Amino acid sequence: MDSKPFAEPSGRPPTPVKIVIAGGFGVGKTTAVASISEISPLTTEAAITSVGAEVDRAAQVPAKTTTTVAMDFGCITIDEEVKLYLFGTPGQDRFGFMWGDLVRGALGALVIVDTRRIDDCYPAVDYFEKAGLPFVVGVNKFDGSLAHDPADIRWALAVADDVPLVIFDARDKLSVRDALLAVLRNTFDRARAAAATS
Repeated sequence: MDSKPFAEPSGRPPTPVKIVIAGGFGVGKTTAVASISEISPLTTEAAITSVGAEVDRAAQVPAKTTTTVAMDFGCITIDEEVKLYLFGTPGQDRFGFMWGDLVRGALGALVIVDTRRIDDCYPAVDYFEKAGLPFVVGVNKFDGSLAHDPADIRWALAVADDVPLVIFDARDKLSVRDALLAVLRNTFDRARAAAATS
């Protein structure tokens, strides 16, 4: 698979691949989709009300004034062979019932982590481990820095050594691209390994 940024498709259309972008409240899912999508992303952002702020623990991210209430959607053509369709999940527990529909048909997931609030990503990690869907942990560099060492993050999340952990910036298009390519590589590597053992 060619990792050139955004080659124009030629001849037959590229293969559509569904990727889920998940994580806790305010970790950068909507930002990541908007940063890389080649179309105007579909977002379902709504203003955070005073009641919602208490339920969603919005005080931990005081600059956040809106929240995803259904999903984010965007797409990006990686190369002539692959086009990614990106589905961002809502981060609040109260919208967890929607995850099953959003994840159905996905080949892999990017679980975004904010190391300042690492406990908020536990439900997403648990979900994909139980679902058996290959995933990559993407540590979002808020303010361009990390609050913890990657090895400490892996230990805190208790994810297996074969789960890739990447550092990226959800605001940067090429950084998001690299994180999504890690998801594709992880998915294909697991599929090849499964085929070799069957």
